[in-house]
Amino acid sequence: MTLSVSEQSISTQPAAQNKAALGRVFQSINPDSCPTAYNFHLHTVCSDGKLRPEEVMEQAIRIGLKGLAITDHHSVGGYYAAQRWLDEWWLDHSNLYQSDRTVAELPQPPQLWTGVEINACLLDAEVHILAYAFNPEHPRMQPYLEGHTVKGPAYQASEVIHAIQAAGGLAVLAHPARYAKRSPEDLIPEAAYLGIDGIETYYAYNNPNPWKPSPKQTAKVHELGATYGLFHTCGTDTHGSNLLLRL
Repeated sequence: MTLSVSEQSISTQPAAQNKAALGRVFQSINPDSCPTAYNFHLHTVCSDGKLRPEEVMEQAIRIGLKGLAITDHHSVGGYYAAQRWLDEWWLDHSNLYQSDRTVAELPQPPQLWTGVEINACLLDAEVHILAYAFNPEHPRMQPYLEGHTVKGPAYQASEVIHAIQAAGGLAVLAHPARYAKRSPEDLIPEAAYLGIDGIETYYAYNNPNPWKPSPKQTAKVHELGATYGLFHTCGTDTHGSNLLLRL
């Protein structure tokens, strides 16, 4: 998705919750999208990552990312800090964009969407569900944004998925081939039955350097996603100091 300069400079907040625009991006994701064009899975010091949100945004601009989401565990603190940084970036660069220079000559920040990673129970296995483009102030999301895994009925994957969607967002099953208790062949059909929107198809399970999706797992997950009509997403699951790697 490409926003005009005027749209971006006025406010990026509504765009962070633009589910339709994000859906169009998800439809375009392919094996080469991550980590240099899009990254929809990364962590900051607001959960278990090493990067400050401001450092994430600085790296994202250097890399040339078109879009990203900070997906800290049970927290949107990193998103809010990154959004503030981005708003200030536009203020600092407003004179540049009012000059005679063409847009192609100017630095281009990525689109930032709201994001969070939530622990949930699916088929008696604990899985991670990624939420995107949701309203972080929606009441249904509040139990999942308090820094810890919830208990009781709210822990069930069906409840997590419905809460994300009630808040206007998209729900995605993270790294479907990484769970010891259940296989992608078990989890993806059940998640689809519960109404999940997508799956993290392009994921590097063995932490390679340079980052690249794991071929065997990607092929299986992609096939299952296509069968059930799900979005395909990608992300590095960065926990370290480099957005181009996981660790």
